Amino acid sequence: MSLKIHLTLVKKTITLSLTKGYLCMSTLKTRIISNSQGQIIIFWLISLSCLVLSPIGQASDRVGRLGVGTSNQIATNLPAISFKIMNDPTFAIGGLFGVSTSNSGGGHAAGLKLYKIIYDEPQLQFFASGMGAILKRKSKTDSGGSGFQLDFTLGSEFSFQGLESIGFSFEFGVSMNKIDEVVIETVGYHFVTAAIHFYL
Repeated sequence: MSLKIHLTLVKKTITLSLTKGYLCMSTLKTRIISNSQGQIIIFWLISLSCLVLSPIGQASDRVGRLGVGTSNQIATNLPAISFKIMNDPTFAIGGLFGVSTSNSGGGHAAGLKLYKIIYDEPQLQFFASGMGAILKRKSKTDSGGSGFQLDFTLGSEFSFQGLESIGFSFEFGVSMNKIDEVVIETVGYHFVTAAIHFYL
């Protein structure tokens, strides 16, 4: 099944063909566009179409592989051990836990995380994720406190050529946590704090 869309932009007609999930472009007229604004419009239109219409799940070499590593996404700043496993090319489940016996700033935390893969290519995955965690914090001045954390983020996991078994992540979104009070805040985790996983 083939879907063809004809667009006329600044004296140039292009055809966008969608066949089996892939986007193709063919030029019907070869007249050169003299208007730079028209070229910019065409460039962004094609870029957006490729992003929206590209097939999902091009790379599935991590399906069934367990990733273990580290994450610093806990609201109490407790370093945590993290794991992640892909059940299929579009869905993954993960978790994290951390513990410290220090009387000042110590405590423990454990959480579960779900990933929905939105876009996948050989060395990069773009995903939406949700995390729920329970928190316990120790303090010298008082009895500490316990609470929870909920994160809703978008992010990406990427690897370098030749190091495909190591995944680096960054995420951004919104977090809600409660220990002493309810706090809702925007978050941005770079690849050192989000997660680094080694896939077995």
